[in-house]
Amino acid sequence: MPEIKLPEVELNIYTPKDPVEVPIVENRICTKESSPNFVRHVIFDISGTDLEGHVRVGQSIGILPPGKNEKGRDYKLRLYSVASPTKGEDGESYLISTTVKRTIEEFDNNELYLGVCSNYLADLQPGDKVKMTGPSGRRFLLPENATDFNYVFFATGTGIAPYRGMIKELLDNGFDNEIVLIFGCAYRTDLLYSDYFEPLDEKHDNFHYLPHISREDRRPDGTKKYVQTCLWDEAELLDPLMEQENTLMYICGLKGMESGIYRTLAKKGFSQYLDVREPASGKTPEEWNERDLKRYVKPSARTFVEVY
Repeated sequence: MPEIKLPEVELNIYTPKDPVEVPIVENRICTKESSPNFVRHVIFDISGTDLEGHVRVGQSIGILPPGKNEKGRDYKLRLYSVASPTKGEDGESYLISTTVKRTIEEFDNNELYLGVCSNYLADLQPGDKVKMTGPSGRRFLLPENATDFNYVFFATGTGIAPYRGMIKELLDNGFDNEIVLIFGCAYRTDLLYSDYFEPLDEKHDNFHYLPHISREDRRPDGTKKYVQTCLWDEAELLDPLMEQENTLMYICGLKGMESGIYRTLAKKGFSQYLDVREPASGKTPEEWNERDLKRYVKPSARTFVEVY
């Protein structure tokens, strides 16, 4: 197993008490088709700031939305994963991007909740400015020796953001090991950046784009397709890859998605991606309860997790 050498990164160059103001240069829809969910690709111009050249793919930037909450306090910072490569969007070091889902939720009392920061960002136009902090994050990164490894990327929703930048960074540098991107969503219309990943899959023999659409596609036994079922459904591709000593796994998206992946890894015997401690180690994966999964089933050094 090659040594995993994570790069040294700079953190919190700008803080909530001392943010930097940067303009938006592009704000566009990034879903596949007309979708009930509004997800946007937002590009910022960080030229002339200390962020330029100091934000790595896999890190996050913070956005401070204007206004105050019902208690009269300033709205809190929201973190967003960087969706551009370390060299910047389209190779321009002064441009960085992120992926924003407009949050609109309906409660049982028929009241709507509108996510403060996501709706703020989704409404902005090129030229509008935001208060930004960061960068944040030192763990969910590509290794310095990135070409020594294969990668299996799991994503749901906007958790695909860092993989857009990571995959572009790897392939643009002539990477020739294997990359698998497993993306889960409810409906086909919710596929994100598919206009980028689908042609990439056709162009590169070593890149595999595997969307799993839970409410439309069914497995042969009639059950729904989720990201974790891909480990069974695509076993011919994934089993040999997972067994290699130089394969790393990344998981990004909604909190809770890792539980199904962990159970499936254990069932398939891929224990090298997990750190299972007592009392969970004395049980079968089916017997793991929420407490076990929260406290005693952890990612190993080969597994990187960013959930929210």
